[in-house]
Amino acid sequence: MNYRSLNKKAANTSFKDAVIRGIAPDKGLYFPESITPLPSSFFESIDDLSYEEIAFEAIKQFVSPDIPEAVLKTIIAETLSFDFPVVNINEKISTLELFHGPTMAFKDVGARFMARCLGYFNQNNTKEVTVLVATSGDTGGAVANGFLGVKGVNVVILYPSGKVSDIQEKQLTTLKQNITALEVDGVFDDCQDMVKRAFLDEDLTSKMQLTSANSINVARWLPQMFYFFFAYKQLHKTHQNIVFSVPSGNFGNICAGMMAQQLGLPIHHFVASNNQNNVVTEYLTTKLYQPKQSVQTISNAMDVGNPSNFIRIQEIYKNDFESLKSNLSSYSFTDDETREALKELYENFEYVADPHGAVGYLGCKAYLKKQDNAHCVFLETAHPTKFLDVVTSVINKDIELPPQIEAVMDKKKESISIGNYDDLKSVLLNTIS
Repeated sequence: MNYRSLNKKAANTSFKDAVIRGIAPDKGLYFPESITPLPSSFFESIDDLSYEEIAFEAIKQFVSPDIPEAVLKTIIAETLSFDFPVVNINEKISTLELFHGPTMAFKDVGARFMARCLGYFNQNNTKEVTVLVATSGDTGGAVANGFLGVKGVNVVILYPSGKVSDIQEKQLTTLKQNITALEVDGVFDDCQDMVKRAFLDEDLTSKMQLTSANSINVARWLPQMFYFFFAYKQLHKTHQNIVFSVPSGNFGNICAGMMAQQLGLPIHHFVASNNQNNVVTEYLTTKLYQPKQSVQTISNAMDVGNPSNFIRIQEIYKNDFESLKSNLSSYSFTDDETREALKELYENFEYVADPHGAVGYLGCKAYLKKQDNAHCVFLETAHPTKFLDVVTSVINKDIELPPQIEAVMDKKKESISIGNYDDLKSVLLNTIS
């Protein structure tokens, strides 16, 4: 499989090079040259397949021939070392729990898969690779954990000061070894802009190999397809017209779901559930895509004012607005509505959600008001204890800390404060190189 830049001004390249570069030389995101649907026999026999077998069939065309099949199977086995249960909420709504990995966030899958791909590609390379990543919350911890100790790889994580939860901050600032955390005086979009600028800075790229572990990287983004196949396997015998409501920030997760659909997975519809950072919700109403400065909310991982992956979504639908709108609905919710949803889920269904899952739940409810002949699955993207103050203040109940969270609570935070791009560049040149 080769990959092309969506800016269409760079040469096509291999999966390996796309992973190592992260972003194309013309600043574009990489996208597969082709997508071959899986045979109908795959879906007919999906109940007999393990998660590892499903994941292998789903992704092998996108990594071949750069990763041999035997290596790919090992990477998948090491990536999928935890469960992905679907939990019933009521007769119309379920949730897919994606927080059972080492950092208790859905990004564990993509981060672990990418780390292992990069480790494989770098095994005989004497030149170190620097993974540069911006995070609005969970990406940082997942990437830090996934790449911890990987030979020949340094990781630099930018996060907005005061705009991630305490536990999220602990997960990305306490590991040390090959992980460096940069605390940015700004918002997530500032972090993301710095990362993109660094990739285009010849002073840096001439001295070090930079790549990204945000969902702009194909090896971080594509494995997120797996979740949708896993949910379908659990639900298809009992539910028709399966709809996914995805809490959406940088839009990598929902875009991966759309790739699963392109492979033939029978997904009826998607819902992009937004907080008050609602660029896509407004786009589907006005046809005008207008990035904005992000605003801070209690569902902080979705505080993105210019979602990078939306260009990939437009590519999937050939930039046809009506085609996209027929398959995607989007709703925006306030923090007060999110708190009410947390309370409703707990009091009515005895389910403790996190704020992002609560936004996804609200998306299900909004969609089902208009289209009730469906079963809607919202993605529960992080464990509620990662947002302990918000959740406990709403449900008035203490939540037991899982071992993954307890392990970082008493560790000492170590970060470097930066205020602008020049600060980032100085750190990279003086500390990492």
